[in-house]
Amino acid sequence: MTRERLYLFDTTLRDGAQTNGVDFTLQDKRQIAHMLDDLGIDYVEGGYPGANPMDTEFFGSDPGLGHAAFTAFGMTRRPGRSASNDPGLATLLDASAKAICFVAKASDYQVRVALETTNEENLASIRDSVAAAKARGREVLVDCEHFFDGFKSNPDYAVACAKAAYETGARWVVLCDTNGGTMPHEVETIVGEVARHVPGDHLGIHAHNDTEQAVANSLAAVRAGVRQIQGTLNGLGERCGNANLCSLIPTLKLKKEFADAFDINVSNDKLASLVHVSRALDNILNRPSDRHAPYVGESAFVTKAGIHASAILKEPETYEHVAPELVGNHRKVLVSDQAGRSNVLAELERAGIAFDRNDPKLGRLVDEMKEREAAGYSYESANASFDLLARRTLGRVPDYFRVEQFDVNVEQRYNANGQRVTVALAVVKVNVAGEMLISAAEGNGPVNALDVALRKDLGKYQKYIEGLKLVDYRVRILNGGTEAVTRVLIESEDEKGERWITVGVSPNIIDASFQALMDSVVYKLVKSEAPA
Repeated sequence: MTRERLYLFDTTLRDGAQTNGVDFTLQDKRQIAHMLDDLGIDYVEGGYPGANPMDTEFFGSDPGLGHAAFTAFGMTRRPGRSASNDPGLATLLDASAKAICFVAKASDYQVRVALETTNEENLASIRDSVAAAKARGREVLVDCEHFFDGFKSNPDYAVACAKAAYETGARWVVLCDTNGGTMPHEVETIVGEVARHVPGDHLGIHAHNDTEQAVANSLAAVRAGVRQIQGTLNGLGERCGNANLCSLIPTLKLKKEFADAFDINVSNDKLASLVHVSRALDNILNRPSDRHAPYVGESAFVTKAGIHASAILKEPETYEHVAPELVGNHRKVLVSDQAGRSNVLAELERAGIAFDRNDPKLGRLVDEMKEREAAGYSYESANASFDLLARRTLGRVPDYFRVEQFDVNVEQRYNANGQRVTVALAVVKVNVAGEMLISAAEGNGPVNALDVALRKDLGKYQKYIEGLKLVDYRVRILNGGTEAVTRVLIESEDEKGERWITVGVSPNIIDASFQALMDSVVYKLVKSEAPA
C-alpha cells in the first residue's frame, strides 16, 4: 500500500520562543535546530530575522542542516508599500534560509481592525510577497493567520486569502487556528471545504492549544486533507502553547489509522530518541520536564501497586497503548523493592554495564539510588553520574585520584582602571598515587575557577582530560528558603564532541557543583580507559 508523504514543520525557535519564561540564546537556537534536523523534521523555523539582533545573526549564515529546510518567518509587505520598498520584506529575502514563511491575515475583521487596510490591499500584499520570494528562488509558505475564525465570519474572504497565496506560487498554505478556540469537528469541516479550492498536498495546519485540543485539531486537519503539520517540541508556544510534536510524531508513527496511510521523515530509530530530544530541550531551558506528558513523560508508562501493576507484570499490553521503548521511554512498576530492582537492572542494561543478576551488590545499588533520589538527585538526565554510581557500587571504578582539599574565594575589588570587579580564585589539592599536586586558578565565577583548577594538573592522568570542557551549567532550587537544597547539572564535552551530564546535590551550591565536576572528570577517565 502506497502511503502519502506528510511533512512536519517545527516552530519551536519562533512560536515556542514566545512561551512565558523561555529565552533562547543564539547557541541554544543552533543546538536545537540541529537536534530537530537529526530527528527528521522537514522544516525548522529559526525565528524572525530583523525582529531582534539575535535572530538577525542566526540568519546571517547557513546553519548547515542536513535535511531540514531552514525557514525564516516574517510579515507580508506592509499595506501601502511596494514589495521593493519594504524593509521588513527585504530583510526576509536577504536571510540565509531555504524557505520563507509569511504570516498574512485571513480574517476580514483582523484586516480591518489590526491592519487598518482594505480586503483588496491585503490580498495584493499576499500576492506581491509570495511573488517576491519566489523570484529569489525561495520555497514559500504562507501562514493564514486567524483562518478558522475568519472562515466562520466570512468564508469567501478567508478562502480568497488562501487561494491568493497558492495561485501566486506558495508551496504551502497553512491554516492557522491562531486563537486556539476551534473544535476538532469544525477543523475537519472547514479544511474539507478549503481543500475544494487548494489541493490538500499544499495545505498545512497550525493549531494553538487554548482548549487543550491542538493535537486533536492537527489530526482532524490531516483526516480532512492537509499534508503539513506545524508544531513545537513539548508544545511550547504563547499562552497555552502549540500542537505538541512530541505527541504528534509517535501518534503518526504508531497509530494504525495514520501509520498505514502516511509516511513521515522520522525513522523508527529516531522515534526511539524522542524522550531524549524532549528532555534535552527542557535541560537547555533549565526547566523541569512534564512528568505526565504523553509518550515522553517520566510517568507516561508508570504503574503503581494494585491490579494494574499485577497485570502489566504479566503482560505489558494490558495497560500500555504502545511499547515505551519505541519512543525511548521505559516502564516502571512502583509496587515493591523487587520492582525497584527491576528498574535498576533495566537502567544497567541501557547503560551497557555488565552485571550478574545474583550479585548482592545490586541490592545495595537499589538502596543507594532510593536514598539519593529522596535527597534530590535525578539520574534521568545525568547519564554519566548514574553510570559512575553503578560502577562504583559494583566495584568497577578505580581510585584515580583524591581531592584532599579545595578552597574557593570570591573577592570584589577595584582594578587598575578604577572599575569594580568580582574575581573568583580556587585552590585544589589533589593526591595522585601518593603525589600531592596543588593547583590554583581564577575564573569568572567560583564554579568556573574550581573547574579550571581541578583540571589544571592531574599528574599522569592529565593527558586523558586535555580535551575535556564544561559546555553547560544548570542550577535548580529543590525547595525554598535560604537553606534550600540545590541540584546542579553539568554538561561536558570531550575532544570527539561526545557529551554527557553529571549531577550534584547539596544545600551548598559550591559543594553540589564540585560533585558534578568530579563525576565529569572521573567519567572521562573511565571512558578513556585510563589505567588505575
